[in-house]
Amino acid sequence: MFSWLLALFIVIPAIELALLIKLGQVIGVLGTFALIVLTGVVGVTLAKQQGLMVLSVIRQQLEAGIMPSDALIEGLLILGGSLFLITPGLLTDITGFLTLIPLTRALMREYLKKRFRFYIYNGRWRIY
Repeated sequence: MFSWLLALFIVIPAIELALLIKLGQVIGVLGTFALIVLTGVVGVTLAKQQGLMVLSVIRQQLEAGIMPSDALIEGLLILGGSLFLITPGLLTDITGFLTLIPLTRALMREYLKKRFRFYIYNGRWRIY
């Protein structure tokens, strides 16, 4: 657990900072700043669009008496992707955009479902 927290709060931000500095050297400070703002705006727009679509699916499934498990997982992924997109950085932006693309989000959803099943059947959680 400690190694995950170390990566989350120290290693990833350090890599992001190094990438932003290198990008600033290549395209300049204003270009880097514009890229950060642009990815944030595009990301928020995509997150809103995808989130509303998933919310619509959840409503339809609930009205039909179906438990919307896949749609709820997708909603969670969209929320996480949105958080990545509002965090400045290249790696977080790439991760955030991948969660907003329906194809890659579906792959992530299936992976999470497998991990949830493992936890339910074995009573423990392992992160690989």
